[in-house]
Amino acid sequence: MNYIVCIKQVPDTMEVKVDPETKRIVREGVPSILNPYDYYAVEEALRLKERFGGTTIAISMGPPQAEAVLKEAISLGIDQGYLISDRAFAGSDTLATSYTLARAIKKIGDFSVVLCGREAMDGSTGQVGPELAEHLEIPVITYVSKIINIADNRIECVRLLEDHYETLTSFLPVVITVIKEINEPRLPSLKGMLKSKKTQIPVWTKNDIGGDELQFGQDGSPTKVVEIWRPEIKKEGKIVKGEPEELAETIYQELKKLGVA
Repeated sequence: MNYIVCIKQVPDTMEVKVDPETKRIVREGVPSILNPYDYYAVEEALRLKERFGGTTIAISMGPPQAEAVLKEAISLGIDQGYLISDRAFAGSDTLATSYTLARAIKKIGDFSVVLCGREAMDGSTGQVGPELAEHLEIPVITYVSKIINIADNRIECVRLLEDHYETLTSFLPVVITVIKEINEPRLPSLKGMLKSKKTQIPVWTKNDIGGDELQFGQDGSPTKVVEIWRPEIKKEGKIVKGEPEELAETIYQELKKLGVA
């Protein structure tokens, strides 16, 4: 039984830069981290292996520097990692990204559960998991907060909805997206860190994974960023002094001027 985790390297939230011409996030040379939600997907894959046996595999699509997050996943206990990297993948939106990941998963072949974090912090769409399932033509369960059991070629999960939880059963293979509630990610072990340093990460290009070239990168992306800008943040403040009753009246009058009282 193989568990495949899709992980992503994202820019550190304090260092996000955007190319004004291409409207894309600049990734090369920018401090990057493993997408925070993906830690929970990695941890759950490891727990599934511990509970039900099998092998854990991490895949990531990105520039050569994305190898770092795959090594980090291996330091946490993941068995094998694959980097999907090619200039042809540049400019991918969620549809092109999910298609590329699906081609890589099909190349791996044998899998039972594909795990993804709820969303990536640099896009926050939550679309890749469901789109990935569509490309693989298998079921998807989103916002999973607990995996109850895997038995008889079925998985039983609890998922979070807006105002309640529901329990679902699905045939395998399946794609699931996980939320923070599902577990508490572990720290890397010394053995894991040593293994990650020695591990060579295979790099797969478009020629390795095959598929329709028109569905890769910008050509396969029906959505485009038309405009991007930084919001202006204006901070204004006013200090008022006096007795509590006087202050209350003063604050009320100020709020009334602003139209919020």
